[in-house]
Amino acid sequence: MVEKSMVVGLESGQEARPIAVLVQIASKYESSVYFVSGNKKVNAKSIMGMMGIGLVSGETVSVVTEGSDEVEAADEIEKYLQA
Repeated sequence: MVEKSMVVGLESGQEARPIAVLVQIASKYESSVYFVSGNKKVNAKSIMGMMGIGLVSGETVSVVTEGSDEVEAADEIEKYLQA
């Protein structure tokens, strides 16, 4: 299991397109991927869950990955969030 704290750097916050890309990235991996923000924990492969978490630029979230490609999944998500 990999758990990383990441700062959301997406300028457009929780608009649909950046969230959809984030879901696509998470879905490429076999590992389970979750975002944790405050008391919310959502499956990063769920567009509805990710839209509901309300990511805000500058916010720190935790990303938890678990599975055979967990490191790669966490690294790519971190790279995207900081872009």
